[in-house]
Amino acid sequence: MQNDKIMNEVVIDEQKVVKAVSEGMDEFLKVFTDAIYETIDGNLTAESIQKLNASQITLVAYDILRAEVMDGGFVQLIHNGYGGFIFLNPFAKAVRLWGLKDLQDLIYDARKLYDKYHQEIEKECSDEDFMAMFEKYEEFDNLDDRFVEKEEEYTDSIAKYVDQNIDIFAKIEKI
Repeated sequence: MQNDKIMNEVVIDEQKVVKAVSEGMDEFLKVFTDAIYETIDGNLTAESIQKLNASQITLVAYDILRAEVMDGGFVQLIHNGYGGFIFLNPFAKAVRLWGLKDLQDLIYDARKLYDKYHQEIEKECSDEDFMAMFEKYEEFDNLDDRFVEKEEEYTDSIAKYVDQNIDIFAKIEKI
């Protein structure tokens, strides 16, 4: 990807990577996302994002997408304020360049509903009103199901991409 020079170098202890590899793709990716979050002091802001390259930002976006959709679907992702980050940035294009055209298509389909409903979904509301959104915006259900059904495949593909391109995500050192 363009602009993948490591801006503020993310450094990971080689032993953490070796251990994570033996524990599976989820742990492998977590080592990278944790290190990236540490680089930005755990705060994803317009300022902190400047410290990351395009691939690091894409990995963080996938981490957020995955956590939110697996927990409460696209409605939760949008309500929690991540819709713009996922849908209004080149995330879908980036994952296609990583070989995940199916995920790109899913993001584009979800973007249509985001454009249609985000202003209502993003409003502050009670827990009861939030829970009612899942019925009100049931158009997202099919998209949630599509993501959940393919999540393991997406995560595996992303882990392989990171593994094949480690140097654009972090510097691995013996610490």
